[in-house]
Amino acid sequence: MPPSCLLALDLGTTTLCGRLLDERGRVLAEHTLFNPQGAFGRDVIRRLEVAHAGQGEALRQALEEGIQQLVSTLVSMAGMTAESIVRAAAAGNSAICTLLQQLPVASLLFPPHRPAEKSAQSLLVAPLTVPVFLFPLVSGYVGGDLVAVVYAHEQPDPGTFFVDVGTNGEMALFNGEQWWSSSVAAGPAFEGGNIASGMPAGPGAICRVALDEDRLILTTCDGGRPIGLCGSGLIEAIAAARRGGLVDWHGTIADPDGVPSNLVRYLGQSEGQPCLLLYRDARCQVVLTQEDIRNFQLAKAAVHAGAECLLARAGVAESSLSKVVITGALGFSLRCETLAQVGLLPPAMLDKVVFEQGGVLNGLTRYLVGGGDDGGIDALARCLRPYPLSGTPHFEQAFVAAMDFPRELS
Repeated sequence: MPPSCLLALDLGTTTLCGRLLDERGRVLAEHTLFNPQGAFGRDVIRRLEVAHAGQGEALRQALEEGIQQLVSTLVSMAGMTAESIVRAAAAGNSAICTLLQQLPVASLLFPPHRPAEKSAQSLLVAPLTVPVFLFPLVSGYVGGDLVAVVYAHEQPDPGTFFVDVGTNGEMALFNGEQWWSSSVAAGPAFEGGNIASGMPAGPGAICRVALDEDRLILTTCDGGRPIGLCGSGLIEAIAAARRGGLVDWHGTIADPDGVPSNLVRYLGQSEGQPCLLLYRDARCQVVLTQEDIRNFQLAKAAVHAGAECLLARAGVAESSLSKVVITGALGFSLRCETLAQVGLLPPAMLDKVVFEQGGVLNGLTRYLVGGGDDGGIDALARCLRPYPLSGTPHFEQAFVAAMDFPRELS
């Protein structure tokens, strides 16, 4: 009898991530690629508008084609076929799940901003021969991806704060008695989207950047030649540039005349705007542009402000948290000092940070290996009471305050 396997799919706005497992939960293959729906718009609002205008089937097909490509790559890596997959589960934000099911988008796009269907679903998605269990949604802005992140942790300690970093920065807080959840629009920067040399975490993606006197030391995910920047590499490049005086606390790339060290050789121009030239060879160059830094500032300010406001809404002090679990699109864990240098989270949260790679996939894995616990997942989704933060005066003030980088470097 041919070997069988399980499939977990994290359906993100910017990237699609897949994990193939054996029935005992051992990872056989993992892969990430850009979501083909990006051709219709970088953010979910634009895609919902396109669907509302009559192109919903085209968006569904694009997503299904991305899933087909992802599955094809995974089974090839594992030496299997799509027919080997005996169970499959997926999770995504509310917009992506609505588009996958080609449900009406009006109630999500316009008030009351609620999905047409929140409950878990069983879908047939080509090229799979088994149905895909789609995790339930919480609200119009808190999706099944956050449910999966939380589900990966069977009994979280009181004071655990979850942050799923991606195009939507989704977060949840457990105070020991109840759950609080929310989401902020961070944009695609954390996933390598809308970044000049951005790419998903994978071969050739710069994931580490260290400052060694007047040199930037680059490390890629596979140890090979750099071809782009993933989320963690973007953050580390900006932090290193801050430490080296190449970027000021407002996020502005320095004038070459104002940099006294040999680091000045990393300053250049790309399509008429200042940039950091991180790497160049005969085949490619990897740059970090002024626009890239601005896009990152918008993303990190949204996450920072969202965390600050959700804690305030729950009446929980930053210092009383027991753990801050960061997962999502960054690719690799980051040092506390790096997080502090870019101001990703309020300072009192930083020494509680624990990085978890593939949080959504981990939750899906627990579901698949456990044989399926539909009732438990639906119950968890109902516990994650959503609280809208974006657009509130507190959030807007916190967002503006978090745009700059911290003046003092740790």
